Amino acid sequence: MTQIETRDYDVVVIGGGPAGMGAALAAHEAGASTVVIERNEHLGGILRQCIHPGFGLTHFKEELTGPEYAQRFINRVREAGIDVMLGSMALGIDEGGREGTAHSVTVMSEDGMVRLTCRSVVLAMGCRERTRSEIKIPGSRPAGVYTAGLAQRYINIENLRPGHRVVILGSGDIGLIMARRCALEGLEVEGVYELMPYANGLHRNVKNCLEDFGIPLHLSTTVTRVIGRDRVEAVEVSSVGEDLSPIPGTERIIPCDTLLLSVGLIPENELARDAGVEIDPRTRGARVDQDLQTNVDGIFSCGNVLQVHDLADNVTAEATRAGAAAAAHALGTANPDVLSEPVTLEPGGMAGYIVPARINRAATTKAFFRVRRPLEHAQLVIRVGDAVLFRGKARDYKPSIMEAAPITPKMLAAVEPGETLTVSIDPVEEA
Repeated sequence: MTQIETRDYDVVVIGGGPAGMGAALAAHEAGASTVVIERNEHLGGILRQCIHPGFGLTHFKEELTGPEYAQRFINRVREAGIDVMLGSMALGIDEGGREGTAHSVTVMSEDGMVRLTCRSVVLAMGCRERTRSEIKIPGSRPAGVYTAGLAQRYINIENLRPGHRVVILGSGDIGLIMARRCALEGLEVEGVYELMPYANGLHRNVKNCLEDFGIPLHLSTTVTRVIGRDRVEAVEVSSVGEDLSPIPGTERIIPCDTLLLSVGLIPENELARDAGVEIDPRTRGARVDQDLQTNVDGIFSCGNVLQVHDLADNVTAEATRAGAAAAAHALGTANPDVLSEPVTLEPGGMAGYIVPARINRAATTKAFFRVRRPLEHAQLVIRVGDAVLFRGKARDYKPSIMEAAPITPKMLAAVEPGETLTVSIDPVEEA
């Protein structure tokens, strides 16, 4: 029987997109031996097909396209001499490896199987799009139904036209961007249809991608049937009520040959679950502490596999934290000053989720969240039980924008064992 080759590293990063590269660079700069595992033949992840501008404004202080943003990190990874395994699939994460290591990652490629032993693992696998089967659109099963990201790849990478007359379901950023991209390529975009009574993408994308191109946005409307035999011939759309259910009698038929779905993203956490990582049902990402470490010692998570981000720059910032923390854990230089008992964080009011889920060090930590629906006059309230520790000024909140709340050592000191720190967004009645 052929023995599996074993290689030893301090940090193994799974995923070679913006999160994976950011984490690997931070770990390398901290002195940790690092390897990146990427299942595709190129680094860069989804950014390779995002040829529109809008990247890098925070991190590089200039506007770049997705490929330009990714290439800067690819160049840095190469210059640093970080090991990269392309065309390689991580099959599993197991406890224990060689003496002194905590985990082993089994990797498969065309060259065979390799076992990577390490002290820290960074999960940076990104996310996948929800498909028609996951949202259960009734009707026939013809060709011409794509996720928006797949259509984006066809146009921007493969130079293929997905159709001629397009309907887009969902107003997430990728759906809005693809509405513009299709229009620029000469496709007729009939409209963007959104189940909710508000757009889910960033306001700048609504303006730049729809309003500037005269593409209508139909709110509180969804696709209720796909029509066609071999190819999509039309879709049925219906208005929805407050309970988001279709309203009988509002159906209308929209002729088209292509339906693009922009109906949400799902973090790729199958590896994490198999490794025993606790998953937050709200984000479908791992429950992590302030250093982005999961409940499994030595396994960290960052980027869209942890929480779906609004900007690639924010992914890079989070990944840098994760890589540095993973390196500190691997090298034994992590801050030993921990709380006697971790403080649990929970979302409250209109806050949909909170990251991190727990804090075990007495240092100021940013807690990230999104609201569940648009709020025109609401305030951030941080409390323990009925005691209010912080109350912010009333302002607008939007689901498309990731927000941050500072959690200070003084707030942590106010939490007694067994109590929970709640980060809440509460509507405020205007006087």
